[in-house]
Amino acid sequence: MEYVYFIDNASLVIRLINFLIKTPLFKESELTVVNQINGWVIRLKAPYFLTQLQYGNLRAFLEEIGYIYHPKVKMNLVFCSLDMGETPVKVMVDYQVAIVSHGIPNTAEIEAFRLQFSQGLGYCPKTLA
Repeated sequence: MEYVYFIDNASLVIRLINFLIKTPLFKESELTVVNQINGWVIRLKAPYFLTQLQYGNLRAFLEEIGYIYHPKVKMNLVFCSLDMGETPVKVMVDYQVAIVSHGIPNTAEIEAFRLQFSQGLGYCPKTLA
């Protein structure tokens, strides 16, 4: 199953990643995190089919921190390229997007991006808070 959501800030993305890491069912899921000017697009690919209860719990959590995102053509091409095995760096160059993380959920990449971006700007925008 695939879930694509828009999340307003980095703290909520980190909260999602911590939720996935602590939930055995989603520990091995694939998470793609793309930073945009106005927030974050995340795509979660669950490795297993979920029961109705598991699906409901995941949807409730995702809707608590963000909302369903309907990707436009460009973002669909980004996801498709990643699925076909292209490296995140090549996809970023080809489609001019900022892929912050792709693969097993990990907060380190989000934290590093947030720190580097804030240091470069000299302040922390609300999407990185």
